[in-house]
Amino acid sequence: MVKALADEITLRKEEFKATTVETIYFGGGTPSLLNTKELQFLIDTIYYNYQVSTNPEITLEANPDDLSEKQIHSLSTSPINRLSIGIQSFFEADLKLMNRAHNAQEARTVLAQANQYFDNISIDLIYGIPGLSNERWQKNIEIALSYQVPHISSYALTVEPKTALERFIKKGIINNVDDDKAHEQFHMLIETLEVNHFIHYELSNFGKEGLFSRNNSAYWQGKLYIGIGPSAHSFNGSQRSWNVRNNSKYIKAIENRTLPLEIETLTTTDRYNEYIMTGLRTIWGVSLDKVGIDFGMSYKKYLLQQSQPFINEHLLYIDGEKLMVTKKGKFLSDGIASDLFKLNL
Repeated sequence: MVKALADEITLRKEEFKATTVETIYFGGGTPSLLNTKELQFLIDTIYYNYQVSTNPEITLEANPDDLSEKQIHSLSTSPINRLSIGIQSFFEADLKLMNRAHNAQEARTVLAQANQYFDNISIDLIYGIPGLSNERWQKNIEIALSYQVPHISSYALTVEPKTALERFIKKGIINNVDDDKAHEQFHMLIETLEVNHFIHYELSNFGKEGLFSRNNSAYWQGKLYIGIGPSAHSFNGSQRSWNVRNNSKYIKAIENRTLPLEIETLTTTDRYNEYIMTGLRTIWGVSLDKVGIDFGMSYKKYLLQQSQPFINEHLLYIDGEKLMVTKKGKFLSDGIASDLFKLNL
């Protein structure tokens, strides 16, 4: 698999020949299963085939049960300069309900160890968990802050189909997700992190000044990216592509020097809808000038017309030439965006 990943990196170098690589992100699946030599091999392959910026952000995604102090120390001696750790919660009851492989003590231990070797750490926290009181959620946030992490990603719990959690909810063993409670906890998070000098730069992401996720910010700002490996998605500005999910099929195709991917060419309306969705989620908002230039004045006129009811309800506002979500509208931003979409005709 590692050889196939390196070969795909090489096969696709022409796609980025005029672009400088600013971020490298090892995520999806469990990249922390790779040892330092394997990670270094893949990073070296990127440097050999692509133009890389002088100070790229290189992130490794991991769960607490994937990391030992020895592994963290080893990673710190590699080019990896950012860790993203899936803490989810510092409480046993929440972790058990979500069927996480790690326990509360592992979450605390790994974070303390990571702090010894990395300055740039992001953690994930989940709110809206059935049975999660506001008091315990506030404590979760305070524990995270006690470790001085500079970046927090936080998401409302979603119940995926065909999971144990869905079955337990259907049987009445566990209460269903309470949207009102999730909304309340979302605003608790915003208020607490803002007091502690975090910037709420994207709907689910909070970072200290200069420590936003450069990788994820690139997605939201519509930059190009290449996804390497099974199921990985890519974007070249006008097309999206995705690799086959099956590992064996993926490796076999790469061995035959064939890219195992499907391609979708985006229409103007597709690109407009994606820009609205991503722009409204961020502090950069939606540029009305950009909409007019990139998609046409008819799109700008349509956007202004569709936005007016939300402006009247104080869910959206216009600042200069930017359409922005109000504090009141943040939790509803995805739903608001869908009402601003155009249909492909």
